[in-house]
Amino acid sequence: MTAAAPGPGTPAAAPAASLRLARTAAELPAPPDRARGVRRAVVMTMGALHDGHAALVRAARARVGADGQVVVTVFVNPLQFGPGEDLDRYPRTLDADLRVAADAGADTVFAPAADEVYPGGEPQVRVAAGPMGARLEGAHRPGHFDGMLTVVAKLLHLTAPDVAYYGQKDAQQLALIRRMARDLNFPVEIVGVPTVREPDGLALSSRNRYLDPAGRRTALALSRALTAGAAAAHEGPEAVRTAARRALAESRDAAPPLETDYLALVDPADFREVTGEFAGEAVLAVAARVGATRLIDNVRVPLTPPGAAGDPLTEGTP
Repeated sequence: MTAAAPGPGTPAAAPAASLRLARTAAELPAPPDRARGVRRAVVMTMGALHDGHAALVRAARARVGADGQVVVTVFVNPLQFGPGEDLDRYPRTLDADLRVAADAGADTVFAPAADEVYPGGEPQVRVAAGPMGARLEGAHRPGHFDGMLTVVAKLLHLTAPDVAYYGQKDAQQLALIRRMARDLNFPVEIVGVPTVREPDGLALSSRNRYLDPAGRRTALALSRALTAGAAAAHEGPEAVRTAARRALAESRDAAPPLETDYLALVDPADFREVTGEFAGEAVLAVAARVGATRLIDNVRVPLTPPGAAGDPLTEGTP
């Protein structure tokens, strides 16, 4: 059973003895002894931790070793929520989050208040996500990626990690964080960790808890569409899109219905739609609403251009 989030001014339950809870940057542990090869990893979250987050923490722990530091941030960032989105009802479960983080191998949970991250109110200067941030998620959630990159930049400065871990379920977010780190010379390695799924294929998400049993059945259309699209990869991009759209269409009359925001097959370098000439690994991404709950998912799809060696349409042709 998930514990309720503590109210304003109410301290969270004591974390496990081996876990430090930091509410301010000053309470974060001292930097590791990098001269001896000790490293710090950070896992950024908005809380409501689940097995997907735990996988990130375990990957971080494996990377830095027993002597390294693993910091998990828990902060529901108001800058990345638009008008009418679920900022107020986003699950806040710090007591449970502390247990998940400790069990997965974290040393510290950094759970700052908004005025710790944004002293003096919302920042006047923000990170702009650029053209890639205006596509797909950015088109449906204007300003979302600017807010996300701004808080990621701030948390990278506050936690000063050597390596940072993010889930591949948020593929566009991960691509933008990598681009920001490269373009703005952040001294950190950005690592993506594969999506963790339920046995029925549903990608783990903090928002899954909003789904009732009927809504969950409808939501499974997302992973079915991605599986169907990936299976058509050998036939080219249009076949991938057609197969995925067909699978989504089968759930439009479900109760509750599935309302698709987008289905796109894109180049992971810039999130533009790919054509039949594209060669390499594309991203098949989908976003949809089940009732009031908005979910996203994606899968990597290897594509070979027509006429390439091994293409089943041309191999062996005179």
